[in-house]
Amino acid sequence: MEKVFRDKYFWIVLLTSFLSLFLFLGSSNFHTRGEPREALVAQAMINDSNWTLPTTNGVDMAYKPPFFHWMIASASTVVGEVNEYTSRFPSALALAAMVIAGYFFFAKRRGKELAFLTAMLTLTNFEVHRAGVNCRVDMVLAAFMVLALYQLYKWAENRLKGIPWIGILMLSGAFLTKGPVGLVLPCAVVAAFAWIRGINFFRICFSFIAVALAACVIPAFWYVAAWKQGGEPFLQLVLEENVYRFLGKMSYASHENPWPYNVMTVITGFVPYTILIVMSLFTLKYTRVASKPREWWGKFINWVKQMDDTRLFSLLSITIMFVFYCIPKSKRSVYLLPIYPFIAYFIAEYIVWLFKYRPKSLKWFNTTMAWLLMILSAVFVVARCGLVPHSVFGTGKHAAENISYLNALETLPFSVEFLIALLPAAVAVVYFVAGKRQQTDVVCSCMGCSCGELRMKLGGIVMAFVLFFALDGVFQPVVLNVKSNKEDAMKIAQLAPQGYVYSYITNTVMANRLHPFTINFYLNNRVVPFVDFAPEQGYVIIGDKEEEKFRTTYGEEFDIERVEGIEFKSNDFRDRTHVYKFGRKQQ
Repeated sequence: MEKVFRDKYFWIVLLTSFLSLFLFLGSSNFHTRGEPREALVAQAMINDSNWTLPTTNGVDMAYKPPFFHWMIASASTVVGEVNEYTSRFPSALALAAMVIAGYFFFAKRRGKELAFLTAMLTLTNFEVHRAGVNCRVDMVLAAFMVLALYQLYKWAENRLKGIPWIGILMLSGAFLTKGPVGLVLPCAVVAAFAWIRGINFFRICFSFIAVALAACVIPAFWYVAAWKQGGEPFLQLVLEENVYRFLGKMSYASHENPWPYNVMTVITGFVPYTILIVMSLFTLKYTRVASKPREWWGKFINWVKQMDDTRLFSLLSITIMFVFYCIPKSKRSVYLLPIYPFIAYFIAEYIVWLFKYRPKSLKWFNTTMAWLLMILSAVFVVARCGLVPHSVFGTGKHAAENISYLNALETLPFSVEFLIALLPAAVAVVYFVAGKRQQTDVVCSCMGCSCGELRMKLGGIVMAFVLFFALDGVFQPVVLNVKSNKEDAMKIAQLAPQGYVYSYITNTVMANRLHPFTINFYLNNRVVPFVDFAPEQGYVIIGDKEEEKFRTTYGEEFDIERVEGIEFKSNDFRDRTHVYKFGRKQQ
């Protein structure tokens, strides 16, 4: 433990994780249907004292196992309410844990410098950072899977001796976060590694079956309790989400994409570092590939066999999980989050190699990042000074929305946020000034390398961190809070301070009826479907495309009157929406 506290790289990773993830979690209001849909489950757990299978929107049971929602509810119980910060806190905590554990894992096996680069690359790529500050289950699932991989790998290093209790707990957590996929994949990866490294096949099978069964014990308690409460509909939901999804036999189309989609999401997800990789391709020397497939395949097999254990394990983690997620029709970029720490490891090795043999590509990348930071701050200054005419947005359907975003930037007060908005330009200037001085012979006391080396290797990573810091701290909250329905929900709360508020929505997504998740979250899970509850009077939320159908269907039974002063574009079904007061007609 003393070595940990004296490890300078650990403290830098810890501080960077805190600054990158935890400062601005609550700055942006919910503005998409995905985040409030998950937060509503935790809200229902607390409101109804039902932590097994709570109901949201009056009629819906949760689509995923509850561990993520338990984390939200636990954090929210401490502060007294479910809010944006507590809803995103589990994802940030999971990412921080995954990054720090990854640092120690690779530091022990590949050296602290390489482990440090791996941790920073994991923390500062687009896909992982986005997932780490969102209220979605995927980051928590990825963290459990990666931590399970690390623990099972340690077990394999010891030739499968003993019982990997921590790995079993991590597998149980993954199972309870999003189902059996979180258990199967880590076991498959490490089993493949153990087999390649010569451990007896039957011993591998017996050992991993035992580990998998042990990891099912804790989730089984919840599944049985949820089945007793939810009955046959719950069983059908479990089959739909965990079996039919993989077999391509779901009753509805869910994120269906061809396999190249996964390739593109990884390429775009690792921005900005894919820019470095593309730039480096122009500095490499190329040789002719062997003409016969048997020759190059043989060379590839020999290359794999000669890999050290850590690199082989990382390669298997990427390959097996990537191929697995290419099989089902349902594909999303966040499904591939568990492979990102291992890709980061190989990119870290590549950066070290580039520094030694192709430093020009690192210089190009760092300079590009510096200019991007300069441009970001410059655009903000131009907008803040009111130099962007509103006419540039034209008169299209998004013109008013874009103008409202611009107005939000123009009215940003001179405060800490204003300074954060200028921070990217300040960092870029420091980078350029340091480059002109060329202090390559000065040794940095904290990192143990020359300033020039430090600037070359970490320049782009530092600027990526600053970019996300400014986006999370200023630009996204200022712009996206304009888009959120939170203020509209507050108006509805004044109109109906207690009791149900009804919604009439017949549109569907993935064969599921839509609900106004954002409005419902800010109304504390009080919005329920009009059709299912058959009320006598009250207020109903209706999109403009549904108004005529509602009046045609219920106009003879109810007096219907639009409430003036409440009009908004729904974050959930993208329709202009109004609130109507209704009451059953007297006979």
